[in-house]
Amino acid sequence: MSDLYLAGGCFWGMEKYLASVRGVISTQTGYANGHTEHPSYEEVCHDHTGHAETVYVHYDPEILPLEFLLELYFEAVDPTSVNRQGGDRGVQYRTGIYYVDEQDRPLIERSILKLQKRYDTPLAIEVKPLDNFYPAEEYHQKYLDKNPGGYCHIAPDKFRKAAQAMVNPASYYLSDTELLHQSLTKTQYEVTQNSATESPFRNEYFDHFEPGIYVDITTGEPLFVSSDKFQSGCGWPSFSAPIDPNVIREKPDRSHGMIRTEVRSRVGDAHLGHLFQDGPRESGGLRYCINSASLRFVPKKDMEREGYGYLLGLIK
Repeated sequence: MSDLYLAGGCFWGMEKYLASVRGVISTQTGYANGHTEHPSYEEVCHDHTGHAETVYVHYDPEILPLEFLLELYFEAVDPTSVNRQGGDRGVQYRTGIYYVDEQDRPLIERSILKLQKRYDTPLAIEVKPLDNFYPAEEYHQKYLDKNPGGYCHIAPDKFRKAAQAMVNPASYYLSDTELLHQSLTKTQYEVTQNSATESPFRNEYFDHFEPGIYVDITTGEPLFVSSDKFQSGCGWPSFSAPIDPNVIREKPDRSHGMIRTEVRSRVGDAHLGHLFQDGPRESGGLRYCINSASLRFVPKKDMEREGYGYLLGLIK
């Protein structure tokens, strides 16, 4: 088992968020890396103790590798905000990653560098070894479990995504443009890189229903499972949900005189298709209308060999 200490605004919401992640064994709220001993909540808020509201995370790295935990943590914070998350302001609400194992430091630093590439402004995440940690008062422990309607600066949808997280983005990477040109067909390249749309009813997977999973053609990141595929009659593959809500990115699309929601892959940032609200009601009412050219199908019999065995339980 492994330990990490994460600060990211009010620890009520951050504790609940991290506790919902698959692979986290236990959590505890507290005050970290300040210059006083055994501070109270009031002292941390008003007496310039230097402590950050922090969550101690005890987790299983076999289920939840460190880089995966960090990716989920990044989703719950504004990494560019200085001493502020949501409506909470003050040095005690700063973002910070405090480690106890020196071997974790290089991986944390690589994750920070990778995250920085997504932002034009500098990140404001403190990365330091843990100097001290004092558990918060009992009423702060599992606060949102005790008070379901209590204050939380993290959007409710993020809790759902954290609880359903299964796919580690650090396991997949995007090739450079030249390699993509070599590995993709012309249609695959135009669809994934230039947001083109292939012809309906004349694509590889619109009427394909073999058991297995569909992965991003550019990175191999798993996106959809055959159990969630349905016949919509639109001429493109249709799915009621992604394997993991975190693997999909949604963007407003106002092209062609329409207002739509574009869906793109997480790691590859490949154009996949669009999201509509006319899917089967019994499955949630969503329809992910996806270009076959954005996908590669992995049959159930090949999933273990190709490293997707952990998703076999999703196939019904």
